[in-house]
Amino acid sequence: MPDPLSINIQHLRASETVAISNEAKRRKAAGEDVLDLGVGEPDFDTPAPAAQAGIQAIQRGMTRYPPNVGIADLRRGIAHQLSTMSGGRSIDPDQIVVSSGSKQSIFNACFALFGPKDRVLIPAPAWVSYPQIVHLTRAEPVLVPGDPEWGLKVSVKDLDRMSHKQTRGLILCSPCNPTGSVYTHAELKAIAEWARKNEIWILSDEIYRRINFGPGPAPSLLDLPDELLERSVIIYGASKAYAMTGWRIGAAFAPPHVTKAMAALQSHTTTGANHPAQWAAATAFTDDRVDLEVTRMVAAFRRRRDYLVERFRTEVPGIEFVEPHGAFYFFFRVDGIRESDPVTGQSFCEQLMKQEGVALVPGGAFADDRWVRLSYAVSDADLERGLDRTLRMIRRLASARAAQVGA
Repeated sequence: MPDPLSINIQHLRASETVAISNEAKRRKAAGEDVLDLGVGEPDFDTPAPAAQAGIQAIQRGMTRYPPNVGIADLRRGIAHQLSTMSGGRSIDPDQIVVSSGSKQSIFNACFALFGPKDRVLIPAPAWVSYPQIVHLTRAEPVLVPGDPEWGLKVSVKDLDRMSHKQTRGLILCSPCNPTGSVYTHAELKAIAEWARKNEIWILSDEIYRRINFGPGPAPSLLDLPDELLERSVIIYGASKAYAMTGWRIGAAFAPPHVTKAMAALQSHTTTGANHPAQWAAATAFTDDRVDLEVTRMVAAFRRRRDYLVERFRTEVPGIEFVEPHGAFYFFFRVDGIRESDPVTGQSFCEQLMKQEGVALVPGGAFADDRWVRLSYAVSDADLERGLDRTLRMIRRLASARAAQVGA
């Protein structure tokens, strides 16, 4: 019998979204007709000016260790981007730490702020890694169920009900993975005021902020007054809006003492993020040509969102879903398809893969297995084919339900 592993990872589970993506790739490699609508990355190529900047950085010899906190050009570029999105708000580049993806930025912040006996509130459904990262800090993740009538978002009342004297943090994601919901300015302000009153840190994951289907970028904590940001960490990065998932560049903007702590932690783990990738990201955040590409990508996501919503409403009108206002996810409910033998997200996705060759992510990965997540970060052709098959499965299950009721 192997020796037991460390208590540090007693709660750790592999990422379900990564596992599903790997399985879809395995089946494709084996020659199966599989459509992967579970993947959480844009189907677009990295904008050419950013990619070229990465190539040029290699050619210029920018392949040695970078500064631990990130190259100055990139930190200034991120500060400029955050400032521009929030109406010219002053953003100090020295309060930014660049990391190997926004996931590492979240880990750094959690590890610097939380520890044993702390409780961290996480609105659910929630991205798979939030609870796992909190567990790694030996704090306790507390899932706060969102309201289906409110796009599965949480209110101050929900947070207050789940809060406790040992509650130290709140992880907020807007636009949200997996639902596509977006918190309004008023909702964020109310939550920030509640957090300030209760001396609770907010980690605001804003990696999807530019993929917003309203005017401009999605509302942010950075749109709020300074006094509401004293206990806040803003997570940002190049992965989603800039189609740079594989470049692995994320960032955190935080109060100086937190920035210092995260930098010290990173210096003993990964050190600085990929050096050429930082030059590529610096261009992504500052080049007007890249900005135009981002605008085009967001328009494509919005068009696909509209297509999904219309087909669900007209072809399977009884299926509940969250109408997404940002990101590139569509979250729909499956447990009511068949009353006598309720469908779970897991069973639905297993049948869909087996019978139709479509990979989606069961809601259990996000803490609610009544739902399923579909990613429309795929080509229009694959989205149409995948949706045809998914709706066919829903209708088949619904027909079986109707036959049972008739019998």
